[in-house]
Amino acid sequence: MEKLFLDERIKEYFKENKDRVQENLLSEAVNVRDKINDILRVGDIDLINNAHSLIKNIIEGNDEELDLFAKQEGIAWATHSLTLAFKLEWVQAIRRTVWAFIKEMNDLEDYWNMEDFFEIEKLLNNRIDNFLNAFFINYSTYKDALILSQRKVVENLSVPIIPITPSICILPLIGSVDTYRTAILEEKVLTEIGRLRIQTLIIDLSGIAEMENDVIEHLMKTLYGTAMMGCQTIITGLRPEVVRQMIRLGMMFDKDTKTYGTLQQALNEYLNIGEITLK
Repeated sequence: MEKLFLDERIKEYFKENKDRVQENLLSEAVNVRDKINDILRVGDIDLINNAHSLIKNIIEGNDEELDLFAKQEGIAWATHSLTLAFKLEWVQAIRRTVWAFIKEMNDLEDYWNMEDFFEIEKLLNNRIDNFLNAFFINYSTYKDALILSQRKVVENLSVPIIPITPSICILPLIGSVDTYRTAILEEKVLTEIGRLRIQTLIIDLSGIAEMENDVIEHLMKTLYGTAMMGCQTIITGLRPEVVRQMIRLGMMFDKDTKTYGTLQQALNEYLNIGEITLK
């Protein structure tokens, strides 16, 4: 049966009717056809040529090529965040088109009996299904890797420790701070203190409007950890709302943690900026 399915006459029929195959495909893919140029521009993915290659490999039973193509397509669609619904519609349009032309060929030549036809259906649909499965697996795997990579970049940007002298660093915090970000803060602060031999860390909170109670508690534990590592922590820019929260919780910084109203005040103190300016 496999030999019958791979008959040269089937391949030739699709080759001879390439333009009609393309027309049928576009008529089947109603939502995708208007996005073909956009997908080519955004992801450098030529849906038309890729469809002809996919059909050829399905008909010829080139399983290795189909698997490789599914991997390439999965990575490309994940990289450019292309809509999965378009991919699914496109492949299903390819499926319907292939079947339409196989039926047309059989009607013209009465090539297969009923048993052969159902065997062909099984082989052909299995190949298309395997392609789709491999595509989605590779899309998901690569997308997860991209998200993880981007998340690490965001994590580093969300806790930017900036060296200003060999022993003094600034950590400006901006935006919202949740429990996840405080966990990143703790890990990065303690790691960087050990790596950079930081003796003084100035944490500027002027960009933080409010913090949840558990976030404040986690921050206090982090400050305690920095002290254990021999690093003095300076807090600047505390907003009234955060201070009131700490008062309500009965929290206070230990005697070794200094606070300043602004980052500039702390820099003036620890870098003698005022004296340098006067000179």
